[in-house]
Amino acid sequence: MVQDDPAAARPGLLGQLLRFAVVGGFSAVVDLTVYSLGLHFGLSTYVARALSFIAGTTTAYALNRRWAFQVEGGARRAGGFALLYGTTFFLILGVNALALVVLPDSSWKITLAWAISQGLGTAWNFVMLRLVVFRH
Repeated sequence: MVQDDPAAARPGLLGQLLRFAVVGGFSAVVDLTVYSLGLHFGLSTYVARALSFIAGTTTAYALNRRWAFQVEGGARRAGGFALLYGTTFFLILGVNALALVVLPDSSWKITLAWAISQGLGTAWNFVMLRLVVFRH
């Protein structure tokens, strides 16, 4: 049977969450790679984190819109996504900075600060994407 309603083929909450997790994992790899390369080339942690966020966010938008949430694009959705991720940008920078201050000195401190900021930002983004930006 052929379905004429594209909404009928969209995944439900669990499907969206699983797809979001896959996209998030891939986007996180992009993010961490850019962050690590930035640090390797001598950028400050804040500049490296900002650049990595932009790279990860661009990847996440493209894949989440088309695959995880299966919605059409458009100026309203792109604007909502940009506003959400702009807010998330400041959230993750603040959490990253706070983590760098409070975590004990160790060889894993910078990576753990990134992971904590990424985890909080990811949870925030899923909720807001599902309820606001990519709402059907």
